Amino acid sequence: FGDRLLGELKRIAPKEVKIKISAPRERLYSTWIGGSILASLDTFKKIWVTKREYDTEGAKVIHRKTF
Repeated sequence: FGDRLLGELKRIAPKEVKIKISAPRERLYSTWIGGSILASLDTFKKIWVTKREYDTEGAKVIHRKTF
């Protein structure tokens, strides 16, 4: 994918623009790694919604906790 993206960007970008594609080796797991980090943050734990809360308040609990 990286080679294709680089080729397409070079085709449409001005010649003076330097393009670099970064593709980390662990990119297959990046979503899981990010989710793990997010779930471990104390600030994120404040907006967790339990099943009991959702059953009691419905979708309103998500709005209340996140906005």
